[in-house]
Amino acid sequence: MTLPPILAPGARAGFVLFGATGDLSRRMLWPSLWHLHQDGLLPPGLHLYGVASRDLTREAFQNLVAEALQFRPGEVTSVDEMRAFIARIDYRSIDLGKGGYDKLHGLPGLGSGDAFQAYYLSTPPALYGPVCESLQCANLVHANSRVVLEKPIGHSRESGAVINRAVAEVFEEDQVFRIDHYLGKETVQNLLALRFGNILFEPLWNGQWVEHVQLTVGETVGVEGRWGYYDDAGALRDMVQNHMLQMLALLAMDPPSSLDAAAVRNEKIKVLRSLRPITAANVVANTVRGQYGAGIANGAPVPGYLEEQGARTDSGTETFVALRADIDNWRWAGVPFYLRTGKRMAARRTEIVIQFKPVPHDLFAGHSSGGLQANRLVIGMQPNEHITLELMSKEPGLSGTALRRVPLDLSLHEVFGVERPRIAYERLLLDFLRGDPTLFVRVDEVDAAWQYIDGIHAGWRAVNQRPQKYLAGSWGPTSAIALAERHGHSWYE
Repeated sequence: MTLPPILAPGARAGFVLFGATGDLSRRMLWPSLWHLHQDGLLPPGLHLYGVASRDLTREAFQNLVAEALQFRPGEVTSVDEMRAFIARIDYRSIDLGKGGYDKLHGLPGLGSGDAFQAYYLSTPPALYGPVCESLQCANLVHANSRVVLEKPIGHSRESGAVINRAVAEVFEEDQVFRIDHYLGKETVQNLLALRFGNILFEPLWNGQWVEHVQLTVGETVGVEGRWGYYDDAGALRDMVQNHMLQMLALLAMDPPSSLDAAAVRNEKIKVLRSLRPITAANVVANTVRGQYGAGIANGAPVPGYLEEQGARTDSGTETFVALRADIDNWRWAGVPFYLRTGKRMAARRTEIVIQFKPVPHDLFAGHSSGGLQANRLVIGMQPNEHITLELMSKEPGLSGTALRRVPLDLSLHEVFGVERPRIAYERLLLDFLRGDPTLFVRVDEVDAAWQYIDGIHAGWRAVNQRPQKYLAGSWGPTSAIALAERHGHSWYE
């Protein structure tokens, strides 16, 4: 699909980042914009504006952004180029919940009906509706305006619907870009190429040949001073509802008719709507909740979740969740999808494992000490992006037909000579500016995901399923091992 350029030659536009001094903006968004500028992908007519409640001069804010660009060592390669980028940025102090949006009207690229206006809301979700309404009241929303909403969209299906309705009062659905940065990762995008660009995999990508699928998102960090936010969300809402269900949808969807955004997202929503509900009747058998205690992480002692700064000692919030998801359709009937995610895990790792079924008859029985092992496809997303296909091969030598499982590795760094891994937000910001919604989440996807997650939470409440303790630096409660092993499967470590 060929996309139009962001701006016609000589055109003017404005990009406004709300929450411009926040953690996400400093760690990810400003560095991503800088890299797009450095690569010549931000047109010169695009004016950049930061908006936050802090009372800062333009110069003070530019210094804050300059410091943020130093966050990743070695990335700033040209001081002059960095200064040119910083010079593009202006700042306005606005208390987002109290008005004052008229400060933006009339700035270059903003307020004119024929200009392109891009708004990025890196704010608490409760402000999405009020910010959009205030932009409309200040005459800053037109037919060629767009808005990005950061996850999470609400705290439940009901609250998500309230937020989406408030935004829809101002912006049409095709103007709204709900971002999930996992969809900007190279290896996640490569799922489409892997499946639909190779005759090898798609004929095997179904329940006839796949035994089970695993999705793991492990973090070694704790709550990192965000205890209040995290305790209100928990692992199920924070990670499974968006990142993991989006990866699941891409993994399990049927081939779209094209790479058109509507075609891809139509297939994703079919998967989400096919998820078998987890209710009070099966929640104990299909889910595990955990909460980390004190332990060792990255070689150093760390406190437990209830000992973190600002913690409430009676909290029942999960920092780990593992679940078995079933997709009730023809392609995946009977194939379990195991999902697990947690903080203070043994390793930082985001990984997809496709475990194929074993060959129907072992011709090599008695000839190989290790036995014939089924093929496995491992897709690593972080810390290293790689694809590994595990195959059986004869061991060299005169020992007969002894077999051993060997990996065929594809490393993005080694094959493509990637010097600097892209920040996932770079791709998504560029797609947003170009108006390509393929890697963004549609409103019905948000609703379907929340419906599934709300059912799990309701099941936990109904049976009073509390989090089990696990040591920081482990792979979660031992019951997570049993979740897979009771079906004859094991987690890939």
